[in-house]
Amino acid sequence: MNLEVKHTGNGILTGKGQQYLGEKHQANGKAVTNGRSEDSVKQEANGKGNIPRKILNMYSWQEIQRHNQEANQWLVIDLKVYDVTGWAKRHPGGHQVLNHYAGEDAMDVFRATHLKPDIVRLYLKPLLIGELAPGEPSQERNKNSQLVEDFQELRRTLEAMNMFKANRVFLFLHLAQILILETLAWLMVWHFGNGWLVTIFISFLLVISQGQSSFLQHDTGHLSMFTKSKWNHLMQKFLLSHLKGLSTKWWNYQHFQHHVKPNIYPKDPDINVGPLFLVGDLQPVKYGKKKIKYIDYEKQHLYFYMVGIPLLIPVYFNMKSMQLMYFQRYWDDIAWVSSFYICYFITLGPFYGIFRTMLLIYVVKFLESPWMTYVTQMSHIPMKMSTEENRDWFSTQVLATCNVKQSFFNDWFTGHLNFQIEHHLFPTMPCHNYHKVAPLVRSLCAKHGLPYVSKPMLEAFGDIVQALKKSAALWRDAYYKTGNRSSALTHM
Repeated sequence: MNLEVKHTGNGILTGKGQQYLGEKHQANGKAVTNGRSEDSVKQEANGKGNIPRKILNMYSWQEIQRHNQEANQWLVIDLKVYDVTGWAKRHPGGHQVLNHYAGEDAMDVFRATHLKPDIVRLYLKPLLIGELAPGEPSQERNKNSQLVEDFQELRRTLEAMNMFKANRVFLFLHLAQILILETLAWLMVWHFGNGWLVTIFISFLLVISQGQSSFLQHDTGHLSMFTKSKWNHLMQKFLLSHLKGLSTKWWNYQHFQHHVKPNIYPKDPDINVGPLFLVGDLQPVKYGKKKIKYIDYEKQHLYFYMVGIPLLIPVYFNMKSMQLMYFQRYWDDIAWVSSFYICYFITLGPFYGIFRTMLLIYVVKFLESPWMTYVTQMSHIPMKMSTEENRDWFSTQVLATCNVKQSFFNDWFTGHLNFQIEHHLFPTMPCHNYHKVAPLVRSLCAKHGLPYVSKPMLEAFGDIVQALKKSAALWRDAYYKTGNRSSALTHM
């Protein structure tokens, strides 16, 4: 059926009633809700307003799944079909995350990644092109509908328990820890001078400050600390750009892709680490069969110690961050990152000079790098990696992540990312609540026969190396088996 609404094929609706909910669309495409209260906006976004509902096109899953290319992207959210093709490049979380879900049901990922979904639905209104046809299931037929319903019920339960409400005291103490360490480092140099012992001591103070800044900016990047997105974004810029010298846009675009499709090749950029490392079961075999040998991959676990661990932050992160800021002309990020270096030159420059201040900055990053590398890789590298299997949100996250046992030290050392499963299922949940919801998540895993992996921290560290060795063995078998077969054919 196609009555009052016509679709132009570029993500825009035409026809009668083009403006929805009394919105005024500005030149930049943003919606203004005419100054009405948030409650009325939520009512209208939920379809509870007085505006009559329009009759829309009806689509089957077979038709929707055809629109899964970058130049043709449809999504299903709450039984409604949206064409996001023309709008994808303006998506605040990056266009890649929309492309990763093109042709799929995106209800759970939409709910998981947005702080106020009812408000976000206002921006989706002009992109609405239809609904699921009667008789079509609410998600793709290959997905476990009971598991999807159970997970959505779990989320409603956690919302009722206020598990998505942040503890401001926790935020204050975490931020105070960082600022006290930064200030103490400067006071030590100011009072005792720039001798070797003082420099070594303040380096470790700054390493701890930088590591904890990484964890807190991660929380604010997921909008989990404040009820308003703009305050989360501002705090993230302060923590990541001003205190650490990295671009928030680079971090968010990279990190959000990882979150929506963890350990799925090639959609998760965190596992697309070739040609230096080969991870999982698929990449090593692919390289081996194609006779690709940029390095001796049988020794990649040793390269991990020599290259991966020490250089992740001072080289890879900084290079990628600066590259994106420069080529995309992200002037606000450039200004914030510049303030990081200016602050160091003002506070420590008089004691060390410009060259030694820069050297100190990168020594701190070098020392921080092993800490962050182990914490970020221990929960994913040893877990299942695959190409797209179009699993439901719950299964996708649980199969690609594992936890580390809880203790006061483990919570502090990992920024509560030892509860990686809970974090991936509920990214906007404040990290101090992960341990409270873990038993409920474990119970749901048990009900549906899914593994809930939790291990001691040292075992998790060791599993990174074991996973790299396993991948190297797969590459070796494919590489030399292909070579032996080719050799045998030439002698026939």
